[in-house]
Amino acid sequence: MKIVLLGYMGSGKTVVAKQLAIALQYSFVDLDIAIEEDQNLTLKQLFETKGELYFRSKEKAVLNSLLDSTQDMVLALGGGTPCYGDVMQKLTNTQEVITIYLGAEIDTLTHRLFSQLQTRPLISHISDKEVLCDFIRKHLFERSFYYHQAHYKIAVDQKPVQEIVREIVALLF
Repeated sequence: MKIVLLGYMGSGKTVVAKQLAIALQYSFVDLDIAIEEDQNLTLKQLFETKGELYFRSKEKAVLNSLLDSTQDMVLALGGGTPCYGDVMQKLTNTQEVITIYLGAEIDTLTHRLFSQLQTRPLISHISDKEVLCDFIRKHLFERSFYYHQAHYKIAVDQKPVQEIVREIVALLF
Protein backbone atom coordinates (compact mmCIF):
# COMPACT_ATOMS: atom_id res chain seq x y z
CA MET A 1 0.00 0.00 0.00
CA LYS A 2 1.05 3.55 -0.68
CA ILE A 3 -0.23 6.27 1.61
CA VAL A 4 0.15 9.62 -0.14
CA LEU A 5 0.00 12.83 1.86
CA LEU A 6 -0.92 15.98 0.01
CA GLY A 7 -1.63 19.57 0.94
CA TYR A 8 -0.24 23.05 0.72
CA MET A 9 3.39 23.74 1.54
CA GLY A 10 3.77 24.11 5.28
CA SER A 11 0.89 21.77 6.09
CA GLY A 12 3.28 19.22 7.61
CA LYS A 13 3.32 16.57 4.90
CA THR A 14 6.97 15.61 5.33
CA VAL A 15 7.00 15.64 9.14
CA VAL A 16 3.78 13.64 9.37
CA ALA A 17 4.83 11.22 6.62
CA LYS A 18 8.11 10.43 8.41
CA GLN A 19 6.34 9.62 11.66
CA LEU A 20 3.54 7.70 9.94
CA ALA A 21 6.09 5.59 8.07
CA ILE A 22 7.78 4.73 11.36
CA ALA A 23 4.45 3.85 12.99
CA LEU A 24 3.45 1.58 10.09
CA GLN A 25 6.95 0.25 9.40
CA TYR A 26 6.69 1.48 5.79
CA SER A 27 9.31 3.23 3.74
CA PHE A 28 9.24 7.03 3.79
CA VAL A 29 9.67 8.99 0.55
CA ASP A 30 9.59 12.75 0.11
CA LEU A 31 8.84 13.39 -3.56
CA ASP A 32 10.86 16.62 -3.61
CA ILE A 33 13.96 14.80 -2.32
CA ALA A 34 13.40 11.96 -4.81
CA ILE A 35 13.31 14.54 -7.63
CA GLU A 36 16.49 16.21 -6.37
CA GLU A 37 18.24 12.83 -6.28
CA ASP A 38 16.94 11.93 -9.75
CA GLN A 39 18.06 15.25 -11.25
CA ASN A 40 21.16 15.77 -9.11
CA LEU A 41 19.99 19.36 -8.51
CA THR A 42 18.16 21.10 -5.69
CA LEU A 43 14.58 22.20 -6.30
CA LYS A 44 15.75 25.79 -6.25
CA GLN A 45 18.38 25.03 -8.92
CA LEU A 46 15.80 23.16 -11.01
CA PHE A 47 13.35 26.06 -10.88
CA GLU A 48 16.07 28.62 -11.61
CA THR A 49 17.87 26.81 -14.41
CA LYS A 50 15.20 24.69 -16.09
CA GLY A 51 11.92 26.35 -15.10
CA GLU A 52 8.69 25.13 -13.58
CA LEU A 53 7.44 23.20 -16.63
CA TYR A 54 10.60 21.09 -16.72
CA PHE A 55 10.31 20.55 -12.97
CA ARG A 56 6.67 19.42 -13.29
CA SER A 57 7.53 16.92 -16.03
CA LYS A 58 10.29 15.40 -13.89
CA GLU A 59 8.03 15.46 -10.84
CA LYS A 60 5.40 13.42 -12.70
CA ALA A 61 7.98 10.93 -14.00
CA VAL A 62 9.47 10.35 -10.55
CA LEU A 63 6.00 10.06 -9.00
CA ASN A 64 4.93 7.49 -11.61
CA SER A 65 8.05 5.47 -10.92
CA LEU A 66 7.27 5.47 -7.19
CA LEU A 67 3.64 4.49 -7.79
CA ASP A 68 4.79 1.58 -9.98
CA SER A 69 6.97 0.28 -7.15
CA THR A 70 5.70 -2.71 -5.21
CA GLN A 71 7.08 -1.32 -1.95
CA ASP A 72 4.77 -0.17 0.85
CA MET A 73 5.47 3.49 1.48
CA VAL A 74 4.29 6.76 2.91
CA LEU A 75 4.85 9.40 0.27
CA ALA A 76 4.88 13.16 0.94
CA LEU A 77 4.03 15.08 -2.23
CA GLY A 78 5.02 18.62 -3.08
CA GLY A 79 2.24 21.15 -2.55
CA GLY A 80 1.56 21.60 -6.26
CA THR A 81 2.02 18.00 -7.35
CA PRO A 82 -1.65 16.95 -7.38
CA CYS A 83 -2.67 20.10 -9.28
CA TYR A 84 -0.90 19.41 -12.57
CA GLY A 85 -2.08 17.30 -15.47
CA ASP A 86 -3.80 14.08 -14.50
CA VAL A 87 -1.78 13.48 -11.33
CA MET A 88 -4.70 13.66 -8.89
CA GLN A 89 -6.83 11.44 -11.10
CA LYS A 90 -4.04 8.86 -11.25
CA LEU A 91 -3.54 8.99 -7.49
CA THR A 92 -7.21 8.50 -6.66
CA ASN A 93 -7.73 5.77 -9.27
CA THR A 94 -4.65 3.64 -8.61
CA GLN A 95 -5.24 0.54 -6.55
CA GLU A 96 -3.28 0.30 -3.32
CA VAL A 97 -2.94 4.12 -3.17
CA ILE A 98 -4.68 6.06 -0.40
CA THR A 99 -4.56 9.86 -0.58
CA ILE A 100 -4.84 12.03 2.50
CA TYR A 101 -5.18 15.81 2.40
CA LEU A 102 -3.56 17.58 5.34
CA GLY A 103 -5.58 20.77 5.57
CA ALA A 104 -4.32 23.83 7.41
CA GLU A 105 -5.87 27.26 7.86
CA ILE A 106 -4.34 30.24 6.04
CA ASP A 107 -3.13 31.78 9.32
CA THR A 108 -1.35 28.55 10.27
CA LEU A 109 0.31 28.30 6.86
CA THR A 110 1.34 31.96 6.88
CA HIS A 111 2.89 31.60 10.33
CA ARG A 112 4.77 28.43 9.39
CA LEU A 113 5.96 29.62 5.98
CA PHE A 114 7.04 33.17 6.84
CA SER A 115 10.21 31.87 8.49
CA GLN A 116 10.92 29.59 5.50
CA LEU A 117 10.72 32.11 2.65
CA GLN A 118 14.31 31.61 1.47
CA THR A 119 14.06 27.81 1.34
CA ARG A 120 10.82 27.70 -0.68
CA PRO A 121 11.33 28.65 -4.37
CA LEU A 122 7.67 29.46 -4.95
CA ILE A 123 7.58 32.13 -2.23
CA SER A 124 11.22 33.24 -2.03
CA HIS A 125 10.34 36.56 -3.74
CA ILE A 126 7.92 37.53 -0.93
CA SER A 127 9.16 39.56 2.04
CA ASP A 128 5.95 40.78 3.69
CA LYS A 129 3.68 38.64 5.88
CA GLU A 130 0.50 40.21 4.52
CA VAL A 131 1.60 39.59 0.92
CA LEU A 132 2.41 35.99 1.86
CA CYS A 133 -1.04 35.57 3.40
CA ASP A 134 -2.69 36.85 0.21
CA PHE A 135 -0.49 34.59 -1.92
CA ILE A 136 -1.46 31.54 0.15
CA ARG A 137 -5.15 32.48 0.06
CA LYS A 138 -5.09 32.73 -3.75
CA HIS A 139 -3.13 29.52 -4.16
CA LEU A 140 -5.36 27.56 -1.79
CA PHE A 141 -8.40 28.73 -3.70
CA GLU A 142 -6.84 27.53 -6.98
CA ARG A 143 -5.67 24.21 -5.56
CA SER A 144 -8.58 23.29 -3.29
CA PHE A 145 -10.42 21.55 -6.14
CA TYR A 146 -7.56 19.04 -6.36
CA TYR A 147 -6.84 18.74 -2.65
CA HIS A 148 -10.47 17.95 -1.85
CA GLN A 149 -10.44 14.94 -4.20
CA ALA A 150 -8.28 13.07 -1.69
CA HIS A 151 -9.76 9.93 -0.19
CA TYR A 152 -9.45 11.41 3.32
CA LYS A 153 -9.10 14.90 4.75
CA ILE A 154 -7.49 15.76 8.09
CA ALA A 155 -7.35 19.17 9.72
CA VAL A 156 -3.86 19.70 11.14
CA ASP A 157 -4.18 23.07 12.89
CA GLN A 158 -3.11 23.07 16.53
CA LYS A 159 -2.45 19.32 16.53
CA PRO A 160 0.83 17.65 17.46
CA VAL A 161 2.30 15.36 14.80
CA GLN A 162 1.64 12.20 16.82
CA GLU A 163 -2.05 13.06 17.09
CA ILE A 164 -2.28 13.48 13.31
CA VAL A 165 -0.49 10.14 12.85
CA ARG A 166 -2.95 8.45 15.24
CA GLU A 167 -5.89 9.93 13.30
CA ILE A 168 -4.52 8.61 10.01
CA VAL A 169 -3.87 5.13 11.43
CA ALA A 170 -7.41 5.08 12.87
CA LEU A 171 -8.84 6.04 9.47
CA LEU A 172 -6.96 3.37 7.59
CA PHE A 173 -6.93 0.37 9.90
